[in-house]
Amino acid sequence: MKQKVVVGMSGGVDSSVAAYLLQQQGYEVIGVTMQVWQEEESWEQAGQGGCCGLSAVEDARRVAETLGIPHYVMNFRREFKEHVMDYFVEEYLQGRTPNPCIACNRHVKWESLLRRSLELGADYIATGHYARVDRLDNGRYAIRNSVTAEKDQTYALYSLTQDQLAHTLMPVGAYAKGEIRQIAQELGLSVAHKPDSQEICFIPDHDYGAFIDREAPDRVPPPGNFVTRDGRVLGRHRGISHYTVGQRRGLDLAMGHRVFVTRIRPETDEVVIGENEDTFTRRVLCDHVNYMALEDLAGPRRVVAKIRYNHAGAPCMIEKQPEGRVLCSFEQPVRAAAPGQAVVFYEGEYVLGGGTILEG
Repeated sequence: MKQKVVVGMSGGVDSSVAAYLLQQQGYEVIGVTMQVWQEEESWEQAGQGGCCGLSAVEDARRVAETLGIPHYVMNFRREFKEHVMDYFVEEYLQGRTPNPCIACNRHVKWESLLRRSLELGADYIATGHYARVDRLDNGRYAIRNSVTAEKDQTYALYSLTQDQLAHTLMPVGAYAKGEIRQIAQELGLSVAHKPDSQEICFIPDHDYGAFIDREAPDRVPPPGNFVTRDGRVLGRHRGISHYTVGQRRGLDLAMGHRVFVTRIRPETDEVVIGENEDTFTRRVLCDHVNYMALEDLAGPRRVVAKIRYNHAGAPCMIEKQPEGRVLCSFEQPVRAAAPGQAVVFYEGEYVLGGGTILEG
């Protein structure tokens, strides 16, 4: 009997081709589009290449029809609101810089979709992420880099659990983006040249501060002071939710040269301003660590760590600290390690694990 796989079809080219590839590998494929938030007009989402809007359902349905597979829509709005949107707002209110895509992957695309799919008798779930899943010699599952560094998405997947990985397929990770589009074109899929989805689907205008003001009107951070590291007041800011560590644009400070946000102090509503060199650090402390390629960190270990999605990665030593935290000591200083972002550890092509930056 064929093994059954539920493919999370976002209406984009990657998940569409993932469904086709699994079909060719002999799986019984079921397409599912996750409704997580639908507030934009269909045309607006389509124009922006959105993965979560109304047009995603229609695009996925057309692809499923072309492939001859069943397609269903599942409502995950409550889970998305709680684990992604509310989390995003809370982190900014606390002066941190969240990564909603990582939260969505762990709690919605995997935890919620996988649970519901298994209840329906599926053996696996699959997505169109550019990554691979391997079982290592030690018996553990780990995320492996895609064959192309250009679209590699392993950074946003570090928090997946062993159980989730054991039930996950990622066929697109064996292909380059151009190859995926070529396959879609040859199949006559309507999404073959659809633009890639936005970084944060629920904030299409990229105005995070305004979004937070709307979502938490009773908790909007008040204006406060721009200050130097030693407390000298430089000017006034709009509220800490409008800033992130490493930011230099939109500060409206007449300093005569470029200056940068180096720290955010939510307890005093202060945004600390410094020079470019002040944004660099050799030491990054993280918590909420998820180990993937190994069960636990027994001693100091040399890895390559990425402190943001588009960071190339840098060599460092990781060492366990009290309360399950991990200290990353980089060989060369890294720039703008923002609290709230993820730091992900790699050994070779594999994700060793990662955590949430606490201090940079």
